[in-house]
Amino acid sequence: MQEAETKPLKILGISGSPRKMATDFLVQEALKIARDKYGAETDYFSARGKKLNFCIHCDFCIRKKEGCVHKDDIAAELYDKMIWADAWIIGTPVYQGTLSAQTKTIMDRCRAVVARDPKVFLNKVGMGIADGGDRIGGQEPAIQTILNFYVINEMIPVGGGSFGANLGGTIWSKDKGAEGASEDSEGMRSLRKTLKRLIQTTQLVKRASFETEPESPTPGTPKEEDK
Repeated sequence: MQEAETKPLKILGISGSPRKMATDFLVQEALKIARDKYGAETDYFSARGKKLNFCIHCDFCIRKKEGCVHKDDIAAELYDKMIWADAWIIGTPVYQGTLSAQTKTIMDRCRAVVARDPKVFLNKVGMGIADGGDRIGGQEPAIQTILNFYVINEMIPVGGGSFGANLGGTIWSKDKGAEGASEDSEGMRSLRKTLKRLIQTTQLVKRASFETEPESPTPGTPKEEDK
């Protein structure tokens, strides 16, 4: 129990924005809070400036069980981070009322990791952040798509709870980038509330996993199947 409680949580932040705007700021702010307030270890991946190929449903990953046919920045940089992390934070700007093409590409390409090991993401915890130029411009539909992705991949999705952070961090940037996002006090509150739920849920999952791990037999003690 003590080991499970003292070992730092590992949290991955993913920004699905192709520009250095509000999304990058928000995901990195969430990771900063996770480190400073909760003592987590963090890692980060931004879609900005990266080569991201679309999933073409070629089934290479199904046939070969060797990862994706595309050898781009997702394969080179992101897959290992996803496996390493206990919890994920996916952030997206709102494009046409939903998430960005870059965010969708990242999620679609996870098929290659799951094809190799269907339980690779089992019980990892995930939250979503979405920012838009309008107060009500598609943030919740975008986050809903992220949460659906977590469910499909046997992860545990979390929102921020009732009264202001229902599905996740919903931020109104007013198209002013990081400055606009940071000025949205209610949006930043929704981010912090959701992050707190992410931390608490991940701690519970880690503790439960630790408590249910079978104990290693004492040297010289016969295993059950040997009796």
